[in-house]
Amino acid sequence: MKKSLFLLLSAVIISCQTATKNEETASLPDLVQQKSKAIVEANGQKYRDLNHNNQFDKYENSSLPIEERIDDLLSQMTVEEKAGIMFINGTGVSTTAQPDSKEGVEGPAARMPSIVENMNDRKMNYFNIWGIPEDPAVFAKWYNNAQLVAESSRLGIPVTIASDPRHHFSNNIFAMSAKGFSQFCETLGFAALRDEALMKKFGDIVRQEYLAIGIREALHPQIDLATEPRWARIAGTFGEDAELSAMLVKAYIEGMQGTILDENGIATMTKHFPGGGPQKEGLDPHFSFQKGQIYPGDNFDYHLIPFEAAFEANTAAIMPYYGVPTDQTDENVAMAYNKAIITTLLREKYNYDGVVCTDWGLISDVPMGPDVVWKARAWGVEELSEVERVLRIIEAGCDQFGGENKPEHVVQLVKEGKLSEERIDISVRRLLRQKFQLGLFDNPFVDETKVNDIVGKPEWQALGAKTQQEAMTLLKNDQNTLPLAKNTLKVYIENMDSATVAEYAEVVATPEAADFAIIRVNTPWYPADTKNPFALGFHHGDLDFKGEEKEKIMKLLKTVPTVVDIYLDRPAVIPDIAAASKALIANYGASDKSVCEVIFGNATPKGKLPFELPSSMKAVEEQKTDVPYDSKDPLFTYGFGLEY
Repeated sequence: MKKSLFLLLSAVIISCQTATKNEETASLPDLVQQKSKAIVEANGQKYRDLNHNNQFDKYENSSLPIEERIDDLLSQMTVEEKAGIMFINGTGVSTTAQPDSKEGVEGPAARMPSIVENMNDRKMNYFNIWGIPEDPAVFAKWYNNAQLVAESSRLGIPVTIASDPRHHFSNNIFAMSAKGFSQFCETLGFAALRDEALMKKFGDIVRQEYLAIGIREALHPQIDLATEPRWARIAGTFGEDAELSAMLVKAYIEGMQGTILDENGIATMTKHFPGGGPQKEGLDPHFSFQKGQIYPGDNFDYHLIPFEAAFEANTAAIMPYYGVPTDQTDENVAMAYNKAIITTLLREKYNYDGVVCTDWGLISDVPMGPDVVWKARAWGVEELSEVERVLRIIEAGCDQFGGENKPEHVVQLVKEGKLSEERIDISVRRLLRQKFQLGLFDNPFVDETKVNDIVGKPEWQALGAKTQQEAMTLLKNDQNTLPLAKNTLKVYIENMDSATVAEYAEVVATPEAADFAIIRVNTPWYPADTKNPFALGFHHGDLDFKGEEKEKIMKLLKTVPTVVDIYLDRPAVIPDIAAASKALIANYGASDKSVCEVIFGNATPKGKLPFELPSSMKAVEEQKTDVPYDSKDPLFTYGFGLEY
C-alpha cells in the first residue's frame, strides 16, 4: 500500500472514531450553558432540546453532517415555518434590550411589527437590523434575548441578524450609523488605495466587531461598477474598473467569511447581481421614475467580472438589483423576476447554489405619508398581485424576499397547488444550511461582557482614521502649496469644525484676514422630481455646481489662496474650481480631523482616482452608460493622483 493511501485511510478511521466519541461525550459550550433555557441531559450528555420533545434529534446533534441535520429539521417543519424563513425584514433595537419593546426605537422600525411579533405570528427568523443604541453592548443583550425567544419556538430555529455597512465615515444613506464601530473610509477609498491586504484586514475587523454583538450576515459588499457617473449609489462601490473591483471583493469576502464559512465567519450577501451601475441618466430603480438599465456599449458581461470573483470566494448569498436589464434577456422584467438572470445565468452558468435574496420591497407598496405611496419595485410585472409576484420570484430562482413580511402568500400558493412544497424545500435548505454553517444551532449567543473590549478597539479606530487619510487623492498642488505649515498660518474655513482646525492653525473670521482658506464641499446633486421623502435623499442629478453655490465658491477662490477638499461619492464635474483653487484634494469619507492631518502634513495622501472626473456635463451625457472611463477629455483620468 502506498504511504499516501495509508495516511488517507488512517485519517478517515480517526475521523470516524472522533465523530463517534463526539456524539457520545460532546459537551455544550460554556456560553450556551450560561444562556440557554432549553438544556436537558440524557445518558450523561447535555444538549439543547430545541423542539422540546426530550429527545436528542439529529438536527440538535452538532457531531452529525450538516446535510443530515437539515434533512431531519426539514422533515419536522410545517409549511408555515418554511414560508417564514423565506422572508427577511427590518427591525429596530429597543434601549431596554427587550425584543418585544419599542422603547427608543426610531424611524421606520418604530412603525413595524416587533421582532417577537414576526417570530411568533409569521414564523420569521431572518431580520435586517436598522438603528441600534449608542452602546453596542445593549445590542448584544437585545440579540441574546431575541435568541431566547427563538429558542422557545416550536422548533427552536435561531435568528439570523443581518446589517447594511456600519464601518464607514459616511454621509451615504445606504450606510448605517457607525455608532460604536471603527470608522474607515468608504469602499471607494479602498479602491483608491488598491491594497488587497488592507481590504482583507478591513473585512476581518468588520467580522470580529459584527461577531461580538450578534450580526451574522452582511448585506454587503456592493460591487456594482460605476460606469454611469450620475448613478446615486456609486459611494458604495469600488469604482468603475472591473478587475480592481474583482480583486478587492475577493479579499473583502475572505476577510469576512474566511476560506470556509463557519461559526467564526460572517455570511456576505454580495450585491447587486448582475451589476446595477448602467442606470439610464443615473436614476435609481428604487423608484418608479427610473428610466431602465441600459447597455448601449453592449458591455453586459463586463459588469459580471466582480461577481465571478465573489463566486470564487464562495459568497454565502447574492442580491439581485431592482433594475430591468433592458433588451438583454427574453423579457424586460426586473432582475429578481427574471428567470434568465437568476436561473439561466446565476444558477446554471455560474453553478451558484447559495442563497439568492431579493432587494428590499418587491412585493408590497409602502405608504410614505399623505398622498405618497412607494410602489413595490415590481418593474415589468406591475399588473401582478402580491401573491402572483411571490410566485414569479420563486419561479425565477430566488430563495428569500428582502424587506417583506408576507409568508402567508407562500402558504397560500402551496395550499392552492400553485407552488410545490418540494420547490420551497430547495430554498429553505439553502437558508438552513447558512444557519448551520454559522453555528447558530449550536451556539447562537454572544458574550455581552466582552463587547466593549472588541468593538471599536483603539488600534482599529487608528487604522480606520489612517485609511480615511491615505485614501485621499491629491488632484492639484500648485507650487507645492500642500502640506501647509502647522501653527504658523491664519486660515479661513467653511464647512469644518473650528475647534478641530484650531489645533493646526489660527482660525480667522474673514477670507481677507487669512493666509489661506480651507473649504470642504460635496459632489453636487439635485433631487429628483418626486414627493417620496426617501427618494429626495438620493444623490441624483447633475454633477456640477450651479448658480449661487458656484458663485460663492468662485468668489472665495479669487479672494484668497484656497485649499478645496471635495467629498467624492460620485464623479464631480469641477473644471472651474480645479483651475482656480491653489490645491485640490478629494476624500471618500473622512472626518475634519483626518482632512487636517493630510493638509498639514501629518499624513500623506496616497489615493488614486477610482473613476474619471469628467470635464463637463456634456461629456457625461455623451458617455455610454455601461462602459468604463469613456468620457471625452476627462479633467482627471481614472487612476490619477499626485503625491507630496
